[in-house]
Amino acid sequence: MRLPLPMKLDHVNVYAFDDPDGWTVVDTGFDTARTREIWQVLLDGPLQGRPVVRVIGTHHHPDHIGLAGWFMERGADLWISRTAWLMARMLVLDVQDRASPQALAFWRRAGMAAEMLDRRASDRPFNFADVVHPLPLGFTRLVEGDTVTFGGRRWRVAMGHGHAPCHATLWSQDCDLVIGGDQLLPSISPNLGVYPTEPEADPVGEWLESCTRLAALARPDQLVLPGHKLPFTGLPFRLEQLIQNHRAGLDRLAQALADGPRTAVGCFDILFRRRIGEAEYGLAMVEAVAHVNHLHRAGRIRPVGETQGAVLWGA
Repeated sequence: MRLPLPMKLDHVNVYAFDDPDGWTVVDTGFDTARTREIWQVLLDGPLQGRPVVRVIGTHHHPDHIGLAGWFMERGADLWISRTAWLMARMLVLDVQDRASPQALAFWRRAGMAAEMLDRRASDRPFNFADVVHPLPLGFTRLVEGDTVTFGGRRWRVAMGHGHAPCHATLWSQDCDLVIGGDQLLPSISPNLGVYPTEPEADPVGEWLESCTRLAALARPDQLVLPGHKLPFTGLPFRLEQLIQNHRAGLDRLAQALADGPRTAVGCFDILFRRRIGEAEYGLAMVEAVAHVNHLHRAGRIRPVGETQGAVLWGA
């Protein structure tokens, strides 16, 4: 099932697996009036009025976990990694009317334009609680290497990192299905972002390690059910493609910084090779910082100065 999102990536895929006592639903979409109305139509129609007995959250992002609490209030259990549950619950409870000093400092050091920084300082920031239903206490933990059973199949749990910490992927031991969430996408690369909560993080390194490790489980014939876009086969090739895409971006960025220092925001044209509009600016910025952090950790670049409070990076 495909649910709408009010952004450029305008949908999220969710899946329902038939169990004797009801349905197991993988991911949920945002908590909005429109999404709840769509879910009610699905529950009354294709899902035949049978209950949703469990929700599996692949990771903590709002488009995947937004209605988990809503289903829990209707009797469902939540299966999710401990880290993802803690992240989701913390962020739902952390409601802010103004950007924090730490966020403003992070954006300034990344090179955000002064006029945008001033505007964000006075605007109300996005809060998880805007589109994520409150999460009641209690969940079932998905653990790396465990086997869980739903939908008439046994599934191996394998965690990915980089796009989200402890992102669960599920690999059927009885057929060719793989539940990929945002860790395994067919035609786009998931956002790998650094945020004010952990400004020195290296999600690009975590992502490359995860792709390499998950490749050991991948076969060309598996049908991958992704969080966005269409299901696909050819997973070994796709994982190698994802790895090479980021390695090429890192090499382009290192070469550009050898030619002259830039801020993280100043690297947009090198990394993305297209114009970044205001709607994409936030995701582009956190991904640019992620690539800069990875190159810094690898010893390929270093801070060489500042301009208007932003760090300049050079080879």
